Amino acid sequence: MSRYYRTTSSGIGYPIWSPAVRALIVTCVVVFVLQFFDELTGPGTLIHSFGLTPYLVTHKFFVWQLATYIFLHGGLLHILFNMLGLWMFGSDLERYWGSRKFVSYFFFCGVGGGLLTTVISSSSINVTIGASGAVYGILLAYGLLFPDRIIYWLIFPIPAKWFAVIMGGLAFVSSLSVNSDRIAYIAHLGGMLFGFLYLKGNRIVPDLKWQYEQWQRRRLRRKFDVYYNEKHRNDKDRRPN
Repeated sequence: MSRYYRTTSSGIGYPIWSPAVRALIVTCVVVFVLQFFDELTGPGTLIHSFGLTPYLVTHKFFVWQLATYIFLHGGLLHILFNMLGLWMFGSDLERYWGSRKFVSYFFFCGVGGGLLTTVISSSSINVTIGASGAVYGILLAYGLLFPDRIIYWLIFPIPAKWFAVIMGGLAFVSSLSVNSDRIAYIAHLGGMLFGFLYLKGNRIVPDLKWQYEQWQRRRLRRKFDVYYNEKHRNDKDRRPN
């Protein structure tokens, strides 16, 4: 999908594998192999049970599908591009944030993409599968945190921030189409939307905490001033004339 250069890369300019990214990719590949044998020997029970079908979530309460659909993929190119994006952009994010925060963000974006798909198409029986929603969320974070890092898209060098904008714009335009594939693009947009909310929330919460702490300090200061003034007045009243 892309290639870029930086100091925290291997000798040929590709990102070094990080632990959580490696674990997620291995999990997706293992599930993909299980899918192959499942479809080869039966009716595709894995996709039916664990792919995201909005109707089953809203009417049958198959809520686990909001997370499990992330690890299923529809073909070799589908999993290849998703895992490539996860590796190329996720590795730096994991090193920047740490594994725990990165994994939380990955699932927040993936489940968020599933939620948006379910809300918009609550009665749809079309199955959505793939980690694209999570990967689009990762791409958004990458573009925001490393905006000027150069991405080689095909043969064109593009700053990461504009690459994220282009991919988001393409997903938005595709989501407006009338064919059944639009549902998958809604999941892409959902991943970006929830990724933005996650990143915004991480900035808002510390700020609110700081404001609360300042309010507590002012409140204690006022209490102390009242106590001090009252004590000073009482001491003054007790002094002999």
